[in-house]
Amino acid sequence: MSEQQRPEAEDAFVFTPRKNGQAQSVSDELTAWMRTGWADTERRDLEPIEQAGHTARRRSAIGAAFPGDRLVFPAGRLLTRSNDTEYPFRAATDYAYLTGDTSDGGCLVLNPRSDGGHEAVLYLKPRSNRDNGEFWLGAYGELWTGRRNSLGEAADLLGVATADVRTLPGALRSAAGTTRIVRGHDAELDAIVDGLRADVDEESCAKSARLDEELAVALADHRLVKDEWEVAQLQKAVDSTVRGFHDVVGALPRAKETSERFVEGTFFLRARVEGNDVGYGTIAACGPNATTLHWMHNDGPVRDGELLLLDAGVETTTLYTADVTRTMPVSGTFTALQRRVYDLVYAAQEAGIAAVAPGRPFTDFHEAAQRVLAEGLIGWGLLEGPVDRVLELGLQRRYSLHGTGHMLGMDVHDCAVSRQEVHLYGELKPGMVLTVEPGLYFQPDDLTVPEEYRGIGVRIEDDVLVTEEGRRVMSAGLPRSSADVEAWLAERVPR
Repeated sequence: MSEQQRPEAEDAFVFTPRKNGQAQSVSDELTAWMRTGWADTERRDLEPIEQAGHTARRRSAIGAAFPGDRLVFPAGRLLTRSNDTEYPFRAATDYAYLTGDTSDGGCLVLNPRSDGGHEAVLYLKPRSNRDNGEFWLGAYGELWTGRRNSLGEAADLLGVATADVRTLPGALRSAAGTTRIVRGHDAELDAIVDGLRADVDEESCAKSARLDEELAVALADHRLVKDEWEVAQLQKAVDSTVRGFHDVVGALPRAKETSERFVEGTFFLRARVEGNDVGYGTIAACGPNATTLHWMHNDGPVRDGELLLLDAGVETTTLYTADVTRTMPVSGTFTALQRRVYDLVYAAQEAGIAAVAPGRPFTDFHEAAQRVLAEGLIGWGLLEGPVDRVLELGLQRRYSLHGTGHMLGMDVHDCAVSRQEVHLYGELKPGMVLTVEPGLYFQPDDLTVPEEYRGIGVRIEDDVLVTEEGRRVMSAGLPRSSADVEAWLAERVPR
């Protein structure tokens, strides 16, 4: 079965050997024997997963926004890397948010009821068939990829009715009324929904194109404010991330003997032990590499006298991620110039964090941090004031480049397609989680700054929860000031 094909009916499995596989045929005797001698492993009386109540509430909320419409949320499928090797799978965010399931190949469908509500059906891969041989001969059979939950087990765990995913295409094709789908995760399902709309006229086609976008936007809007369970998951991700940063500091002597890859690998070990994965590609950038905002090669040297910028986050098994950055002197002590740059970024971050509070415009924390950076750059003679002119023209961006932060949740840049009026131009609300991450980056070839600045990159990033009273820095377990960073290194770097 390729990643573009759904499994056929249970009684239709046909063994297809690999071209150069050693098992080119299967005897009747072995086939018959493999059908027998297996214990009943069905698990009964299972308790629902802890977020089942939250996912049910989320499904009701998104369904209420689209009464009478069928809503389709695919999980996505395995993507082949080469031959029978796949890339690591990560379920689509909206699917996991509404179901609590993180397996591949599934799809949640909210079917409209006559009363305006919806009936949820979760389409999943069933257990592998023992009679037709799929469980041991198929490339995705359970003896190859591991035991799956049965449909009954999944229904008990997730608190939603389940069905065989092989019946989904037929169910969608026979559906009446309007169908909306979260696109980009399952090409076959996207095509089926397109087929349902194929006979509409040009005017209706334009309206049809907005159906799926409206669904994606509504979900992103809904996810902006986290419930108490989500906040706990994010704190768990942050706490693991803090431990991962401690691991890296302890591994600095080894990193100096190898490369930035040792930093990346050290953090990745913590992410895999305590979570699902890293929430995004780790940035382990030393020296001039730190001036590349999304440095991903992580193959440069780690040298005394230079700064190491580590931007990394653990993703929990429930797919919530942290996003934290620290910049540290590899030798353990900042030079006078490094400290000067670091302290300005720290002052900007302090101003940004202080501007995070319920009822404040989302842009306030960015503007507060950028003002501090601009004032500092003017004071150093790198920009010509006054500061309001610099900010109006965005001149500080030559050295700061990016925004001061973004929403955080199941995606590292969370709710990116939400409406601007409730996000970028909206007000902060209790339950929102965002990053505050000002930075300064002096490119190695930038002739507008003195030579001694060139190649210095500093970013400090923390994850901040908006509370009823104001804010809580979720990543406060890591030092931030230059003095505290030096003390941290002195305490934890083996000598």
